[in-house]
Amino acid sequence: MARISDETRRKNEAAIRQVMNRLLAGEVPEGSKCDIKALADQAGVARTGFYPKKNRDGSPRPGPYQHLAEEFEHRLAELRERGVVPDPRAAQIERLKEQVSGLKERLVARDAQIDDLTAFRQLALSQIAAQRMEIERLREALAAPSNVRALPTTRGGTAPYGSCS
Repeated sequence: MARISDETRRKNEAAIRQVMNRLLAGEVPEGSKCDIKALADQAGVARTGFYPKKNRDGSPRPGPYQHLAEEFEHRLAELRERGVVPDPRAAQIERLKEQVSGLKERLVARDAQIDDLTAFRQLALSQIAAQRMEIERLREALAAPSNVRALPTTRGGTAPYGSCS
């Protein structure tokens, strides 16, 4: 592969820096991410130039634009530490992850509330059934012959012996 001239390298580095500034400012093209691939595509350079190479003897050497890739990653990390996400897709993903987390918490709370209400309903039904059985038992006891007599009830809602006032 042919080597590039110094002037071509300077032009490519200037183009990469312009694209880097646009990407980090949040101007990410539709369907792209704020990453090295988008940086290379937008600047019109090969992505392989951002990664280390090997000499013929196997020793490593930096890629022609590796220092720019490291600068890009460093600046991107600084932005993320400050809470700025230049990639709108990544920001949306983070927002949706937080929303899903909140919804999961609400779901757990709702399930606990449903469990509590189901237990309360079961307890209430058991108590109503027990009260009904007690009422039926008392009615049967009242209807059965015994030496207990029912007291006469008053009619018309007045007291049997006059007013208390």
